[in-house]
Amino acid sequence: MRVIYALLAIVLFSSCIHQRVDLIVHHAQIYTVDKNFSVAEAMAVQDGKIVAIGANDDILKEYTSDSLVNAHGQAVYPGFIDAHAHFVGYGQSLYAVDLMFAASWEEVLQRVQDFAVKHPGKSWIRGRGWDQNRFPGKAFPTNEQLNALFPDRPVILERVDGHASIANEFALNLAQVKPGQTLEGGQFTMAQNKLTGLLIDNAVGVVERVIPAPTQSDYKDWLTAAQQNCFATGLTTITDCGLSPDEVDKIDALQKSSDLKMRLYVMLSDKPTTYTSSYFTNGGYVTDRLVVKGIKVYGDGALGSRGACLLQPYSDKKDWTGFLLSSPAHFDSLAAKLIQTDFQMCTHAIGDSANRTILKLYAKYLKGKNDKRWRIEHAQILNKDDFHFFGEHSIIPSVQPTHATSDMYWAGERLGAERLQGGYAYQQLLKENDWLPLGTDFPVEEINPFKTFLAAVARKDAKGYPADGFQKENALTREQTIRGMTIWAAKSNRMEKQVGSIEVGKKADFILLDKDLMKVPEDSILHVKVLKTYLNGERVH
Repeated sequence: MRVIYALLAIVLFSSCIHQRVDLIVHHAQIYTVDKNFSVAEAMAVQDGKIVAIGANDDILKEYTSDSLVNAHGQAVYPGFIDAHAHFVGYGQSLYAVDLMFAASWEEVLQRVQDFAVKHPGKSWIRGRGWDQNRFPGKAFPTNEQLNALFPDRPVILERVDGHASIANEFALNLAQVKPGQTLEGGQFTMAQNKLTGLLIDNAVGVVERVIPAPTQSDYKDWLTAAQQNCFATGLTTITDCGLSPDEVDKIDALQKSSDLKMRLYVMLSDKPTTYTSSYFTNGGYVTDRLVVKGIKVYGDGALGSRGACLLQPYSDKKDWTGFLLSSPAHFDSLAAKLIQTDFQMCTHAIGDSANRTILKLYAKYLKGKNDKRWRIEHAQILNKDDFHFFGEHSIIPSVQPTHATSDMYWAGERLGAERLQGGYAYQQLLKENDWLPLGTDFPVEEINPFKTFLAAVARKDAKGYPADGFQKENALTREQTIRGMTIWAAKSNRMEKQVGSIEVGKKADFILLDKDLMKVPEDSILHVKVLKTYLNGERVH
């Protein structure tokens, strides 16, 4: 009898023991973003992964922790994932001249002069973010004033889209650029038989190659600063589009030293050094926070600098259709190589001609439904006859909603009203595969995911323009947008089993917001704040 009582006591005592975990979040509105978009109240985290999700009473009865987070009913979402960005480039831009939103070339020059005063010497001055569409007259600048201001110091200033730069004469001379020099997929702009300093697409690289290589210390400064800003906006995974093997080495070293915690999916640039690197020859590279499984290919340039390749001439530049950055033969040979691997082919395509060229090429090798997850980066302007390629061949359009609201002020001038209807067509693209990854392309655009949300849902910019939304028929629903910023972005990188939703077994990447994106009024979306950001169950913001 005593034995029976003892056994009963053990059973009763055991039933009162809570399972200890690292973290419990409770009394929250947890949007799991699972297949049903279900909402839970609480979750438990152990060893960086989610071990339980459910009702408050169930989680708090079964689990105990020294780290309890009472959300007081506020919204919890999976950590945001940017499906197309330039993390290294953004970090670098934080240590260069900020030229974003400059209203004139004179303002650009003043910012460069102010920067030079704070950073004296003979080293290169780099800047990023100017956009001639914001200047009076919208004409591209020339380097005459830069030459006068900086006769013996090299200067190169990158356009907002990254597809054009202006360099002073000193920088051009260091790169040995000569009047009349030509190259495939780029242009050294001339006027009155003189170089203007304006470099389009591949011409930019000719000058950038003579800039001294950054050190590991530079990368540490850049990337830790970038990481801090990203965590503050709720970003926990970034897709970095187009890095060299050496840059991936730098990232890997910083992650191994715990200086860099950001989760990254990296696309290697389509350059010769990529295909001889161990990252490619070994079939990719995967750690807890770093995945290298994509190749970034460059189809054409940008619409703003008229480098996008169009089927018919630009409406505002007669007889000019833009150009491809490589020959169709190059794209074909690369596709033939990559189809034999697990690497994703991820091709930048803006104009309708570039999109058609790449889509037809993909179709040639993919041959119908598949799970290769080859991507078109931007898929910005499409001919109405070409949308079907995405669905028929499981091609992923990776889009950036704020491009629509940035370009809407002048895109019609470039394209004309009829052709514009095939631009920024997110609902049309979504219908092809029933999922659509979203990103920002930062630092081309701001890193703020809430601007992505506003642009996707309302088709408006930060000023609330236009009142009725830009081509509102292609707006996404709130649920579609959240999926695009989380699970669909993860899926575009083949990471959906690890991140992108709050489900048992997945990494505990999540954010706590002060307002609920599924309920907040449209005019308050940009006022939403990230209260806490967790990566692998660790609070990083």
